[in-house]
Amino acid sequence: MRILVTGANGFIGKNLIAELHNRGHHDILEFDKETEPSLINKYCQEANFVYHLAGVNRPKDQAEFMEGNFGFTSTLLDALKQHKNTCPVMISSSIQAELKNPYGESKKAGEDLLFEYSKETGAKVLVYRFPNVFGKWCQPNYNSAVATFCYNIAHDLPIQVNDPSALMNLVYIDDVIEELINALNGNENKVDIFCQVATVHTITLGEIIDLITSFKNSREERSIPVMSDAIVKKLYSTYLSYLPEDQFAYPLKMNMDNRGSFTEFIRTPDRGQVSVNISKTGITKGNHWHHTKNEKFLVVSGTGVIRLRKIDSQEVLTYFVSGDKLEVLDIPPGYTHHIENLGNTDMATIMWVNESFDAEKPDTYYVEV
Repeated sequence: MRILVTGANGFIGKNLIAELHNRGHHDILEFDKETEPSLINKYCQEANFVYHLAGVNRPKDQAEFMEGNFGFTSTLLDALKQHKNTCPVMISSSIQAELKNPYGESKKAGEDLLFEYSKETGAKVLVYRFPNVFGKWCQPNYNSAVATFCYNIAHDLPIQVNDPSALMNLVYIDDVIEELINALNGNENKVDIFCQVATVHTITLGEIIDLITSFKNSREERSIPVMSDAIVKKLYSTYLSYLPEDQFAYPLKMNMDNRGSFTEFIRTPDRGQVSVNISKTGITKGNHWHHTKNEKFLVVSGTGVIRLRKIDSQEVLTYFVSGDKLEVLDIPPGYTHHIENLGNTDMATIMWVNESFDAEKPDTYYVEV
């Protein structure tokens, strides 16, 4: 199958082409403003499916709206008609097509042209009125508030918001691409005469800014947001894609002494905390128990032993651990426990605990195993 993608170098186009390649579609005819214009005629002769994503949304002159969003659509459809190619055509429109402004009117004109083309030729057409699309590779400080907020906050640049309570309807780029590929396979989500992405997120501008700001602060706080919330998960992925390339890495505070080190790696509001414990040769750490707090220990390097004792018992349970055989050991509440390095090198242990450490309520009681 030969797939024509106009606007191939745009935000949606780049994401779509990348995923088409991932799914085995390699015969893609890419067309954008840098392509030799005459190639559109050749591509329209060869295409088996058309994704028409090209458009104008930030012109120097408002007259360019109609030229780009209506005029090029007319050129595309004329070329298809010339070659009697009635393959399916998808067009990227906007919810602003319902509004009386130059951009919206140009998008509405492109829609109407496509519907008339379908009546004339019998070709299947798919018109998507997208709300605000966000995700990786979207150009900041252009026409996406989310991209601008992510980029500017990540780069310590100012942002401007006139009304934090203003509601935005957002669709995530991966959801858009999934829908477009469904359309390629004849499984588009159609409501009345328009097609749409099934998952739309409604959120205020103020909430978006608060979330993105919390993402920036999370590196210093060693925290991870609640990933069970779909919009939070998608915004967090988007924010990370705008990090300065020389700032992907960030330091952790290593609490060091003659026994080794203990370093908090990740804190979460609902899934506990992950830390890295380094023990020197012959060192024993621990000898404490918890009421409710529970832990999982995973030795990833070195060799040692973990001993546990129920606090009302004399029986000591012994588990030998090694980075050569990765096993997770649960530390239940009510068992005092310690870990001892038996090897000749440092022993590294990944430790998960079901709640982040709270100095006011440590739930930690020191008793020898």
